[in-house]
Amino acid sequence: MHQRLVFFGTPEFAVPTLTALDDAGFEIAAVVTQPDKPVGRGLRVETPPVKVKAEELGLTVLQPLSLGNAATSLSDELRADFGVVVAYGKIIPKDVLNVFPRGILNVHPSRLPKYRGPSPIQAAILNGDRETGVTIMLLDEGMDHGAILAQAKIAITPKATGNSLNETLAQTGAKLLVETLPKYLAGEIKPQEQDHAQATYTKILTREDGHIDWNKPAQYIERQVRAYDAWPGTWTLWERRRLKILRAVLRHNTIGCAANRAPGYVWKPEDRRLAVNCGAGSLILEQLQIEGKKPMSADEFLRGYPKFLGGILR
Repeated sequence: MHQRLVFFGTPEFAVPTLTALDDAGFEIAAVVTQPDKPVGRGLRVETPPVKVKAEELGLTVLQPLSLGNAATSLSDELRADFGVVVAYGKIIPKDVLNVFPRGILNVHPSRLPKYRGPSPIQAAILNGDRETGVTIMLLDEGMDHGAILAQAKIAITPKATGNSLNETLAQTGAKLLVETLPKYLAGEIKPQEQDHAQATYTKILTREDGHIDWNKPAQYIERQVRAYDAWPGTWTLWERRRLKILRAVLRHNTIGCAANRAPGYVWKPEDRRLAVNCGAGSLILEQLQIEGKKPMSADEFLRGYPKFLGGILR
């Protein structure tokens, strides 16, 4: 018989794991997720995707403002044997770690110790990695520092985006956790300490991280557009207005070049597509969105803003 667990998670990335645990028959004592919060200009109240799924499954949902204050109730009322954390979004304090006799397992979307921290998926694409993966680890007080129970590896396709890779790794992590848990609970897995000397770290992304520096190579900017498609998005300034670059591809044909070679210069090559000079090479813009307007194809954008051609992006 499966032992009781408490699930901690908040965004869409965590939903496949919660679903897989329920499908596999694990006894989920409660689901802990972050509180509903107002978002956007209209301050519309947004419910965490994990809460939506948990309620569909008929599970108990807890949304404490502070996990530290919830430690006693987690221990006394739920009496769970272990926890599972998938992108909960807050640090799990020591008092909560100590609640569970079998510890807390974490699903992290990288092959630790590479890419510890909050943005490993975006970092893998931005850095041009050809593969990444998922790690099942035991939480300790350090950031993604705990001992490893299992890992899986997947290839990063040339067209992978932050969104698409997020979905793939969410499914991969869910499958790996359900395969790993019975072996761990049966004492068949010996946790392996990470090689901490090899650790690399990622950061919380801000909107400014999406600001394109046209002095960088076209290959880097193309990866930036794909990596940051969900958040923070990639953007530039044109005539003091924010312009999002929603989709772009590398310009591989080297025949013909812009009369103005300055990075950020917008021009049309011989194939009549919309190109922008970069520090090295050029990028073809395929879909754009100027602030306050709907997304448009490059052709639609030029019809609406003919002065864009020959302009300089900042």
